[in-house]
Amino acid sequence: MEEPLDLIRLSIDERVYVKCRGDRELRGKLHAYDQHLNMVLGDAEETVTTREFDGETDEEIVRRATRRVEMLFVRGDVVVLVSPPLRTA
Repeated sequence: MEEPLDLIRLSIDERVYVKCRGDRELRGKLHAYDQHLNMVLGDAEETVTTREFDGETDEEIVRRATRRVEMLFVRGDVVVLVSPPLRTA
């Protein structure tokens, strides 16, 4: 591996984890990507976490919503982290 994107290239047709801005997480099969980290994920699962503050009880309420998407385009400027599949020797 010589460049950071080589790790992404090795993950083509593998399931990857993508953390995005706005408490959004994606898991799916990486079909394509470019130098801007725009990606196409297949058989994707999107999880959105929302946090609300309850003024009466001073508690933070955390909610998670999950949906499945057959094919998803991810714009690279929202990507914070890409984790390839775990590889064992």
